[in-house]
Amino acid sequence: MEEAYVRLVCPECRKEWESTPRDLPAPEKLFACPDCDEQRRLSEFMRTDRDLETLQELH
Repeated sequence: MEEAYVRLVCPECRKEWESTPRDLPAPEKLFACPDCDEQRRLSEFMRTDRDLETLQELH
């Protein structure tokens, strides 16, 4: 079985990366960008609505 992933983008510095939902906190939890340390709810880092839906389904 192939593992799902979500695409993230920092709203502040625009860094883009991918992660598996199991390696991330719940969408409503605070999350910090690994580059600039901007802190916002994880849901604000999701690149698309589909990425957010995937995170919510698999978290």
